[in-house]
Amino acid sequence: MTMTDVAKWVRWIRAWVAKDDMEALATDVLRAATVNRGGWHGGWTEILDLLRALPAERRTRLADVLVQRCHALGEGTDARDHALTLVGVVSRGLPGDRLPVERLKRLDELGTMYSIWYASRPDGLIEAELGTGRALSPAVVAVLRRSAMDAYRSTNLGDLAKTITDPVLNVGEEWAEAAMRDGSGPDWRALLAHLTTATASKPSAKWDQRSRALVEALGADHVRVTVLPWLALAGRPRTFRLRSQSYGADLNDAYDPYNANALRGLAWLVSVLPPHPDTARALGALVETSLKKVAGLGPRNPKVANAGVVALSRIDGEAALAELARLAARVTYKATAKLVDGFLEAKATALGLSREEIEELAVPAYGLTGVGQARHAFGGDTALLEVHGSRVVLSWRNASGKAVRSVPAAVRRDHAGELKELKAAVKDIDRMLSAQTERLDRQFLGRRTWTYGTWRERYLDHPLVGTLARRLLWTVDGTPVGYANGGLSTLAGDPVTTGEEVTLWHPAGREPAEVVAWRDWLERHEITQPFKQAHREVYLLTDAERATGTYSNRFAAHFVRQHQFNSLAAVRGWHNKLRLCVDDEAPPATRELPRWGLRAEYWITGDGEYGEDTTESGSYLRLRTDQVRFYPIDAPRNSAHCHGGEYRMWLGPDETPVEPLPLTEIPPLVLSEVLRDVDLFVGVASVGNDPAWQDGGPGGRFQEYWTSYGFGDLTETAQTRRALLERLIPRLAMADRCTLQGRFLHVKGERHTYKIHLGSGNILMTPNDQYLCIVPKSAASGPETGYLPFEGDRMLAVILSKAMLLADDLRITDPTILSQL
Repeated sequence: MTMTDVAKWVRWIRAWVAKDDMEALATDVLRAATVNRGGWHGGWTEILDLLRALPAERRTRLADVLVQRCHALGEGTDARDHALTLVGVVSRGLPGDRLPVERLKRLDELGTMYSIWYASRPDGLIEAELGTGRALSPAVVAVLRRSAMDAYRSTNLGDLAKTITDPVLNVGEEWAEAAMRDGSGPDWRALLAHLTTATASKPSAKWDQRSRALVEALGADHVRVTVLPWLALAGRPRTFRLRSQSYGADLNDAYDPYNANALRGLAWLVSVLPPHPDTARALGALVETSLKKVAGLGPRNPKVANAGVVALSRIDGEAALAELARLAARVTYKATAKLVDGFLEAKATALGLSREEIEELAVPAYGLTGVGQARHAFGGDTALLEVHGSRVVLSWRNASGKAVRSVPAAVRRDHAGELKELKAAVKDIDRMLSAQTERLDRQFLGRRTWTYGTWRERYLDHPLVGTLARRLLWTVDGTPVGYANGGLSTLAGDPVTTGEEVTLWHPAGREPAEVVAWRDWLERHEITQPFKQAHREVYLLTDAERATGTYSNRFAAHFVRQHQFNSLAAVRGWHNKLRLCVDDEAPPATRELPRWGLRAEYWITGDGEYGEDTTESGSYLRLRTDQVRFYPIDAPRNSAHCHGGEYRMWLGPDETPVEPLPLTEIPPLVLSEVLRDVDLFVGVASVGNDPAWQDGGPGGRFQEYWTSYGFGDLTETAQTRRALLERLIPRLAMADRCTLQGRFLHVKGERHTYKIHLGSGNILMTPNDQYLCIVPKSAASGPETGYLPFEGDRMLAVILSKAMLLADDLRITDPTILSQL
């Protein structure tokens, strides 16, 4: 609709106003609403201005005509909704209550929506309802507030929303409804109203002053025990679902934006309370909940996550610092991770320490009195807390020392508060073990060295970190050592009790005989490493890479699931930008290596067309992979169109092009670790390892790739897996049915002989190499295989699970598998 067309409608309306013909005026106003589809914006607002400017007597007559027309229109039609809206607009300030039943029904419908387009003029309906003296339903208040926060709203909605203060928070979220139930008194209502004013990136001195006054009125301890459970409810499913939008993300899984401000305020508020471990724990959980991915949206609410980080930075004590250190290892969202890093850097500077040292010192003991062990007495009963591998196990003994399966009744009855704290500590230890495992796994490129005494204190003898450090290999003054039988020793069994400098051992540059010897040593002592170290893949420069000189094509020409790739890259310390199917450019996936002065790049592009190959929000489902390159860390950035095309270096005014570095100049450890990351990205995210893609995916266009990847040559990771299976299989009950041949594990069942590919886990079966599709469970635990030398290889668990299933194929009951046999 052009402005000229709109102007014609304005002239017609003016003409009927001049003639004082309310019947004709009502007809054309309703026709105009049909033409603009109820969107009173732009030039169309002039018509509403004309109607509102009419004298009360003429508006009364027009309103009565519109009421008659509304009754005549079919229920549930757009035309009737248009008439109802216009009655509300025209009736402002007039006596009487027109169409109350119809208006309430329409408002109830609006209350099921996430937001309302301002141009549909919901303010007319809302003002008409408020004009009767009745309160709006909480759901309508909520949708009004959410709509008022829309960037494209008119000022009418914003001004109207400010006049409504009850309820103080929006309904629909568990935490907000709990807050309004628990905080029903006037002092609590004042505190909740104050929380909604948290709209800045950090609290001001005035905001804090008001917070302290409100807390003082209620009592700090009372506030803490009341509000911390609210934080735990953040992110729970809505108490009632809102109608999904016709496009974009399902915002039922996002925070209500009005309540999100209050959540930010709540995070800031608890940071002015006296420090308490429960507070730090709740804030850390809030950060992670707020960064949880929502399909089509991304992180649920980074602003709330950032508020949690700011709050933690304002709390003194070990617990808050520990949460920041844990988040540093866990958070991958760039803006929040940068905020965490900044606070840790500031803390380190204030203490005269390095960033790495502050992370080490921030790991608490969580009540562990020995390495991975603690005993807690509860009257005559005892709780035993022991770290087994990457998990903590809580067990109980009664007064006679006999093991019992569950928490003794006396402990539940007489020590409820202490029991709650103990269970919380168990969860904290589990989370911190995971974070510390990831931190240690990234230390190979950190070039860290420790003095012997410092290393023992922060690693080997630390109550929590020691459970990981004692399962790793180290070098003391250049001599490799491991921990077994209560002490450090060399491969030859010589004890090591002192030294000068300690580093983390890596197989790159080691003699093969030494690597194999340490693997034997781990097996002999039944030590399961928290991640691959002795069995870590070493990626050596190939002849093809020497020929290309400055780039590696080893992991080019793959198709990977973009969102899975993006998550993996973030966990491994890479920076990546999601590719959208738009006319835009993006840099490659990059990992900066400041200790080496290098930047690694993995060139990728989006694959496919908008619609079938994208999400609703337009991000590509899959990427095509290309070269791996290395540049000086301060070199200008490369970028390429999101859909493909040549990468090129964008230069600033005083910048000159920088060539990629020859691969022969990259330190072997750096080359190996970077290529190992890339192998992980491809190995996990490739569409080739999806057993359900036998048909080649959309249009069958990935058939050739799926076949070549799913049954092709083994990568270094798969070769390591093969070497481990050679040692592992002879110990299994199914050993007589399994043989390793080339790229496959052959399993002899009663129905068929099966070939499981050691890279993808895909299966072929006799007699004609027919494909067998078995989709593993998304969180499958490893089969009972006895000792394994390392944790973290999910594909190894998948292969072993499939092998055990197929070795006894007469007992298979799954109909989807039986139909293929």
